[in-house]
Amino acid sequence: MEYRRKHAVLLWILLCSCLAEALEPISTTIAAGIALTGCFVGYPKINCYFHECCQPDWISFNQTGLWVDLERRLFGQHLASRIILKAVNRFMNNDNPKKPLVLSLHGPAGTGKNFVSKMIADNIYKEGMDSKFVHVFIATHHFQHVSQIEIYKTQLKQWIKGNVSNCERSMFIFDEMDKMPPGLIDSIKPYLDYYDEVDGVSYRKAIFTFLSNAGGQCIVQTALEFWKAGRDREEIELRDLENALSLSVFDDKSSGLWHSSLIEKHMVDFFVPFLPLEHEHVVQCALAEMKARGLKPYRCVADQVAKDFMDFPKSEKIFSGKGCKTIIFTLQPPALHPDQLHSPVLLVPDPHL
Repeated sequence: MEYRRKHAVLLWILLCSCLAEALEPISTTIAAGIALTGCFVGYPKINCYFHECCQPDWISFNQTGLWVDLERRLFGQHLASRIILKAVNRFMNNDNPKKPLVLSLHGPAGTGKNFVSKMIADNIYKEGMDSKFVHVFIATHHFQHVSQIEIYKTQLKQWIKGNVSNCERSMFIFDEMDKMPPGLIDSIKPYLDYYDEVDGVSYRKAIFTFLSNAGGQCIVQTALEFWKAGRDREEIELRDLENALSLSVFDDKSSGLWHSSLIEKHMVDFFVPFLPLEHEHVVQCALAEMKARGLKPYRCVADQVAKDFMDFPKSEKIFSGKGCKTIIFTLQPPALHPDQLHSPVLLVPDPHL
């Protein structure tokens, strides 16, 4: 990439020189200055051809792509899929939003929260999660020491302000919100509010996504009640969870959103519940992982994997306690045919993939 960029710059300079030399002698000085000025004005466009810039060529929402990803790659999350698609579509198709989009994703481990964040980034930024406009904060890594919370507050505000100043279409992902020091996230409340600008910077086109296991028990309990009543999980609606979920997160003393002004002042646009995964959903995860790794997707293998994942509640064992989180480690490199399957799971390559 650097090689191509240098050659493009040299070509551009050569072209500018040729333009200047081609002019008649009497007008060379003035015209050359005009020509070269045009060359330098055009240089940023050439540079952005090779390097990511905050421009539509690099940041462009793929509405159909997001729908396809949610429909085909996210399993067992009808609520999350519906809410995310509606929220992101409405926000990205609005040229003048009143505030940033703030999503709070909640649920047990391995149910798809990080996966969905990646889908959003992949369908907005050409570079996806590798984009320099997508920023990930991990509570246990970036905010380890409660004693330094005041320093973290200052750094966090400066970091967000600097990045949004650089590109208004920035995306911020806060992972492990349930492990973030309470009160820290409130420091960025002005950036999430209905302000045209804060200290000369507009945050209205930015996206803030919070990922948390907080509220997971509330979500699991609702799913379990539907199961015990013999009702399909697809019948669960947001209204069955939203109020209880926000209250659960607000009152969770170990959560970064404990008594947060972001909840109190309704700065969070959507609380998105991720349901615990059942046997069939883990089967789908296993089949998708096999296919992604160029292995033949055997249903019998996926069934065995899913059976081993079903571990709670202890009496019924209808949900996977780790969702699909460790599927990639469960499926081992190819060795034996599935008919010879024992443990660990062993797979064979698919010649058609």
